[in-house]
Amino acid sequence: MANKNNKILTTRAAAAEVIAKVLRGQSLSALLPEYSERVEEKDRPLLKELCFGTLRWYPQISILLKSLIQKPLREKDLEIQGLVACGLYQLMHMRIAEHAIINETVSAVTKLNRPWAKGLVNAVLRSFQRQQQELLDSQSDNAVFQTAHPKWLLKKINDSWPEEIATQIVAANNERAPMTLRVNALRTSRQDYLDCLTAAGISASAAQYSAQGIVLDAPCDVNDLPNFKDGHVSIQDEAAQLAAGLLMLDKGQRVLDACCAPGGKTCHILESAPDLESLLAIDLEQRRLIRVEENLARLQLKADLKAANANDLERWWDGNTYDRILIDAPCSATGVIRRHPDIKILRKPADIDKLAAIQTKILTSLWQTLKPGGILVYATCSVLPDENEQIIKNFIASQNDAEILKIDAAWGIATDHGRQLFPLVNGNDGFYYSRLRKL
Repeated sequence: MANKNNKILTTRAAAAEVIAKVLRGQSLSALLPEYSERVEEKDRPLLKELCFGTLRWYPQISILLKSLIQKPLREKDLEIQGLVACGLYQLMHMRIAEHAIINETVSAVTKLNRPWAKGLVNAVLRSFQRQQQELLDSQSDNAVFQTAHPKWLLKKINDSWPEEIATQIVAANNERAPMTLRVNALRTSRQDYLDCLTAAGISASAAQYSAQGIVLDAPCDVNDLPNFKDGHVSIQDEAAQLAAGLLMLDKGQRVLDACCAPGGKTCHILESAPDLESLLAIDLEQRRLIRVEENLARLQLKADLKAANANDLERWWDGNTYDRILIDAPCSATGVIRRHPDIKILRKPADIDKLAAIQTKILTSLWQTLKPGGILVYATCSVLPDENEQIIKNFIASQNDAEILKIDAAWGIATDHGRQLFPLVNGNDGFYYSRLRKL
């Protein structure tokens, strides 16, 4: 509906279009800013809640849809499927009067230009309303339904980790993520900023593992954060804040930050070590570097940015080796599903092997640019060993000039070649780190 992108939509019509486009393969993070501009400002929090919630529970909702809609909807009518899914999410998980949910959801059909669907949407939602307990009880032994995770991903998690940890991962994936801040140590201290938050009426506490981390009791608008525009603080999960410390940074070093967008770790490196000789941050796409530039500008930091394929050394590397390299490798993002619930829909089983091949290639290529004695940190926001432990294990076996530098830390669990964090309810995201030294 590109030709109609400027029209104002009701919140539920906007949510239906977003969900339909995700089902067609687009990402929520790309869609939500666009659609937020197409609803009234006061309705934007509700739009976000409807999109996130519906996608978070979609593996469960899709099973209900098959029971409630006898004749599957056509591809071109996925908006109606998205709308019904949104209605079911509200009936199951939101504290809104049921009659209001049904009325508003049915009314949204008009904005979607599918008047024929009013009766269908109304009938499906009212049918669920009558049969809810029966329908839920009928799925009591269905693991996909109970966990709201696709079957293949559930199997991957269960095969990779003990039952207790697997259960924890799944539970955290279905919760709302906390809002975590990283204090800019060049501008203020964590305690001083906590005091600023208290003065502003924002409840928060120090993060457990990151020395610069602060966890808010409840999310808020970034514009409400004291001195945000002046660069005193950034939004970054606590697990991601651990990368800079692992690099063992010191003045005069040449540092490479590969796969750098959106730039949170880039900025943290510069905040942690302002006297570096240089920091080159590269990312595959120029458009992704815009966000990095914005973050650097707000924090009043400087780095060299380059759009480049990390593997194509001839196009970007000047031949001078680096003291430190951070590879925040492209991955399945299975450790941050709660922040990107569309992963449950978009990610496919075949993606894992493809990503593992990319990760191995990047690691092998960039190893050439690390000086002897230099340190490389490999990171992913994945909980799957295929992208983490296995990558490093195979790499170490293939290199005679690489050794593991053990990570002694209070966070996560130790693995043979690194350290794995799991997503925690009210805590950090899922992340993997391995630290290697070149002999």
